[in-house]
Amino acid sequence: MAFLERSPAVRIGIISDTHGSLDPRAYAALADCDHIIHAGDIGGPSVLRELETLAPVTAVLGNNDFDEYGSAVGHFAHPVLEGVRFLVGHKPGDVRVSFAGSAALAPGDPLPDVIIHGHTHVPELKTGPDARPAGLYLCPGAVYRPRSDFGRTIAKMDVEDGRILHTWIENLNGKVLLEA
Repeated sequence: MAFLERSPAVRIGIISDTHGSLDPRAYAALADCDHIIHAGDIGGPSVLRELETLAPVTAVLGNNDFDEYGSAVGHFAHPVLEGVRFLVGHKPGDVRVSFAGSAALAPGDPLPDVIIHGHTHVPELKTGPDARPAGLYLCPGAVYRPRSDFGRTIAKMDVEDGRILHTWIENLNGKVLLEA
């Protein structure tokens, strides 16, 4: 029986809008991730503690979160994972970067390779001119009360040596719905 080895790429799980309840299927879907990003509306520290049993977690506050997570969770996060620069915020308008700048970036900050938001509960995956100034613009959808025909969703991304190798959004049954 042949055994397929996973590439040495770092797998990032991206989740949003759990609203205090981590669906067991979302937990299982994120089990193969090396790092997890939560794009807000966490709903309580227990959700982050549960995710941290799988992998290190980067999280941001959503409009339904209170400052109960300590200084590690703010309105924006700027992780650099395997050389890929991320900008994470909850609302899409908060992470938009224009010629006038962005509330999420300080003057002189490097532009992100990936922009991630939550809030809409609708999965979204954009590349090219639609993602500018980043190479990829992503909303993982929602684990709680989705607002699309896709149902409950998460996203995953494989990165290596400063490159995004593959990005996809899947439902909690593991069906890939969008990919880049």
